[in-house]
Amino acid sequence: MLRAAVWGFLGIFLALPAAAGERPALWGFIHEVKIGAQVHDVPYMWSGFNREPYSVDLNIEMLLAPSVALWGGRLRPAIGATINFEGYTSKAYIDARWQRELSRSIFYALGIGLAVHDGESFTSDPDRKQLGRSWLFHPNAEVGYRLNEHQSVSIYYEHISNASTAPKNHGLDTLGVRYGYRF
Repeated sequence: MLRAAVWGFLGIFLALPAAAGERPALWGFIHEVKIGAQVHDVPYMWSGFNREPYSVDLNIEMLLAPSVALWGGRLRPAIGATINFEGYTSKAYIDARWQRELSRSIFYALGIGLAVHDGESFTSDPDRKQLGRSWLFHPNAEVGYRLNEHQSVSIYYEHISNASTAPKNHGLDTLGVRYGYRF
């Protein structure tokens, strides 16, 4: 059932350009790509504590071209991954991302979606978080500065959690900087 929901979610957003009457970006599909470095398992954020050792995660993301105007911004799908090279929790995600441009230079974005991870759902290892499920909620936020029409830098925060739908729900937070290129 979850797989059907994810495919349905993706199908709806892929059909949005026709509904919105918007001219598609690069290849009619990609609006922007982002890459960045993030601190793994940041304490004192939403999950509240650090358990997995500090390391640097690589975050890569594509914002897709289909979008809908909503509350002064644009809502569009995002597909990405946050990769930990030290053997701790990595994740891939699909989100609905709402972004608003405050000026030619400043923007912010909020997103919610689903992530699948390679971490531990249940473990007795004191150096691993117990995430409770394989599929987790993926709320995120971003504040950025546009260097020009195509390039941006931003601060990006993301969280994964099962939202207390399983006995264990340690959650995991990452925070870092990203470079974006908009087509």
